[in-house]
Amino acid sequence: MAPLIPSQEELERRRIVGINAETVTDISATDFPGHWPGESHEWAVEKFKRDFRVEFHRNERFEASFSLIGVDAAIANAFRRILIAEVPTLAIEFVFVHNNTSVIQDEVLAQRLGLIPLKGSVEGLNWMRWFKKPTDEEPGSDPSDFNTVVLRLDVECTRNPNAAPGEDDPRKLYNHAHVYAKDITFHPVGRQEHFFKGDDAIQPVNPDILVAKLRPGQKIEMELHCIKGIGADHAKFSPVATATYRLLPDIKILRPILGEDAKKFAKCFPKGVIGLKTVTKEEAAQKGSGYEGYAGETKAVVIDPFKDTVSRECLRHDEFKDKVKLGRVRDHFIFNVESTGQFESDVLFLESVKVLKLKCARWKRGLTDLMR
Repeated sequence: MAPLIPSQEELERRRIVGINAETVTDISATDFPGHWPGESHEWAVEKFKRDFRVEFHRNERFEASFSLIGVDAAIANAFRRILIAEVPTLAIEFVFVHNNTSVIQDEVLAQRLGLIPLKGSVEGLNWMRWFKKPTDEEPGSDPSDFNTVVLRLDVECTRNPNAAPGEDDPRKLYNHAHVYAKDITFHPVGRQEHFFKGDDAIQPVNPDILVAKLRPGQKIEMELHCIKGIGADHAKFSPVATATYRLLPDIKILRPILGEDAKKFAKCFPKGVIGLKTVTKEEAAQKGSGYEGYAGETKAVVIDPFKDTVSRECLRHDEFKDKVKLGRVRDHFIFNVESTGQFESDVLFLESVKVLKLKCARWKRGLTDLMR
């Protein structure tokens, strides 16, 4: 017996998560074998290729917004978690204090330095290997050009002999009154000169991050060792400031909303979601449209549900009862990725795909070992 084939309208209905005044319905996906009697929902590569899409909405250096369409929530959430915690980056891990006469304690200053986002050659980062920290059982790795990047911070505050009489701005009265991230210098070792050079040298993403304030006679002299790490170990290794997703809102006007009600309805949503149009004579003449006799009246129409925040404000008003249905498309994930600077924002997602592929290969290899 051939499997039943549901209509396209029914399939679209199953894609919607219902948003009611106080509840959410149809949360779980149902497109798996055995849920719908007589229907075949077995997974197939060709079907996945046909349904899966990626659409970019904004693509800037440090921020990208795009949609993943046709994937399960588990896959989308896997990418989000990998972006936050498993894409490796470079950060300051060891701080050797040779001299610090500032008012900031050594450990506080080291913590501030560790949180400064760094950027450099992605090729060089991929070339670098992991630095193994020493434990009670094993000695750990020795610093080398392929696992450690050396930075230095050598700053001393002195009086500015060229300062104007009566000047009270410390930044003009003194030299190096403020210590910024741009004062951190990179000192390549060995093969690092090949990978990290020119604009691809290791440097702070934002050179104007304030590290400390000094006064004449105070000095900071430190050597900073950077290693590769992941956000699961410490947040300073996370390549993203934010990595979030939301489901595409779905707004259906079931019955006409006209006149002053239409204007009130539009105010229930963010600007640009609902538009106001005039009922045409053709619509007014069409039987069953709901616009009979309302030619020239103002009507509410859905313009761009992408901008909606699903606040449910319209469901609070009795005049809109049974006239609108809110929902979210369960397999349309709108991602927003904000990079800290080590990677371009759009490259970050590709890096998360690489990590997921590696994890799948490792899992597959483990299954093969179990079968032996």
